[in-house]
Amino acid sequence: MSCRWGTELWDQFDNLEKHTHWGIEFVEKYTKFVKERSEIEISYAKQIRNLSKKYQPKKNSREEDEYKYTSCRAFLMTLNELNDYAGQHEVMAEDLTTHIICELTRYIQELKAERKSHFHDGRRAQQHIENSWKQLESSKRRFERDCKEADRAQQYFDKIDADINVTKADVEKRCYLKARHQAQMKHQVAEDSKNEYLTFLQKFNKEQNAHYHTLIPHIFQKLQEMEEKRIERVGESMKTYAEVDRKVLPIVGKCLDGMTKAAESIEPKMDTKHVVESYKSGFEPPGDVEVEDYSLSMRRTVSESSYLNSQGESKPSRSNSRGKLWPFIKRNKLMSLLASPRQPPPPPPTSPSPAAVHNGPQSPQQPSEPLSHRLNEFMTSKHKMQCLRSLKRGLSLKLGSGPEDCSHLPPEQRRKKLQAKINDINKEIQKEMDQRDALSKMKDVYIKNPHMGDANSVDPRLEEICQNTDKLQLDARKYEAWLVEVETRLAEKSDKHRPPSGLYNSQTTTTVNNNCAHVNRESPDGSYTEDHSTEHHLKSRSTDFDDDFDYEDTLPTIGTCKSLYPFEGQNEGTISMTEGELLYVIEEDKGDGWTRVRRNEDEEGYVPTSYIKVFFDTNAKDS
Repeated sequence: MSCRWGTELWDQFDNLEKHTHWGIEFVEKYTKFVKERSEIEISYAKQIRNLSKKYQPKKNSREEDEYKYTSCRAFLMTLNELNDYAGQHEVMAEDLTTHIICELTRYIQELKAERKSHFHDGRRAQQHIENSWKQLESSKRRFERDCKEADRAQQYFDKIDADINVTKADVEKRCYLKARHQAQMKHQVAEDSKNEYLTFLQKFNKEQNAHYHTLIPHIFQKLQEMEEKRIERVGESMKTYAEVDRKVLPIVGKCLDGMTKAAESIEPKMDTKHVVESYKSGFEPPGDVEVEDYSLSMRRTVSESSYLNSQGESKPSRSNSRGKLWPFIKRNKLMSLLASPRQPPPPPPTSPSPAAVHNGPQSPQQPSEPLSHRLNEFMTSKHKMQCLRSLKRGLSLKLGSGPEDCSHLPPEQRRKKLQAKINDINKEIQKEMDQRDALSKMKDVYIKNPHMGDANSVDPRLEEICQNTDKLQLDARKYEAWLVEVETRLAEKSDKHRPPSGLYNSQTTTTVNNNCAHVNRESPDGSYTEDHSTEHHLKSRSTDFDDDFDYEDTLPTIGTCKSLYPFEGQNEGTISMTEGELLYVIEEDKGDGWTRVRRNEDEEGYVPTSYIKVFFDTNAKDS
């Protein structure tokens, strides 16, 4: 069905003006709707991104450890997919702005200009036809007036001509002629007005015909085409609006599929296994508690011999009770404490070759007091040392730090911690090596092309990197030694069954005084030496204890040292070393000239401070 505004609505100029104005307002309203939808999408995407960011794990926080569980990893994948989902809403808002809002805004401006031009032409045509009509009306009124005047003049002439009383004198006075001439002139004016009126009438009819059949239909046809284009443009915008939504649906579907896949990746058994790995201590379950029969002394007769026997029997029981409490306190190095140097060593040799010194510096002379007194002093001060070490350990745990060798952790946790530190150190070593290779290549370029730079300027940095690499490798070997130690003990514990409790009680039936009865001899230089069998007995008991609780007692390293001269530690409490050997420092010089060092887990002792160069680890020293 076809209809033309020019022929159907030739007389609806004002209504068409109102309708086209409403059409432009409708386009503006739709543009505003799309703009608000775009703002909603942007706001929604922003809120979704903020939500995803809010629940993302914080760096260097405890939440990072939680994401070893499959459920937490699935939640993290969901957050990442949600972030991508928000990105699609941002894409949607951007497409709405680019393809609809901007296009319609520019089209509205063009539409307004085109409408204004068409209606300006229509008003000008209407003004022209109205002016023609006014000219026609003016000529018509003038023709009417002239006709009336001509009629009155004719009537006056006819009256004079028909009057019989008119005398010859009046005729002679030309009254008659004058009236006739006046009537003829009026008739001529009326005839001219008639011709003018007919001319304007013909002209108006011609212009009116052109106005209503040519000009106005042409203008209204352009308005109709403009309106049809406007409606078509609105339809295209609505179609684009739907296509923008449909365009992001595949990616949104992938995001939802990713969330579903993340949920399906949750493995409850794997999470429970991680709980075991996280909190397993590696300790053996406690054994049966032995009966302590205090009624034995009641059955004995009250005599000197029975009293002495009861004293002798009560001591193993007390020793057994003390032995049961050892797992909950820290063990001290008995032999090193008994034989630690008390006097400063002699100064280092001045010759460039310290090998000329026969035995190195002599160990300091120690007071000739019985070893049993030293042992009693140690047993008396053990509680104080335990309290101090317990306090230090508690503060370290509260502050989030601990010994460098992680000895404050259970075996399994210590192994994992050491392995993690080894991995970090290896990454640092690789980074330093990459920097070294890059600087070496740069130096080669400078050597081949001196104008590009000074090759010697790279040497300080290369030397620094080499020193850092050596230190990192030393730390790596240190942690690897601790890791091997922990893994060895865990393997031994897994293969070894718990011994019966009576075996341990039988080893503690001998009192400490009896063990120290034969260690009363002095070395030639004045320091104490111990009987080999007694030392072996103490070491065997200490070794049995070390197998289970040595990780609770090992002193952490506070740095490293490099020996400047060889030293032969032949006396008790000292340790030998060769020139250039690297050792771990576990106790710094307290002002007596001796530094406590460690070669490995079983070899530690004191060396002269002046014989070594110490490199303290600041972090370990502070902790």
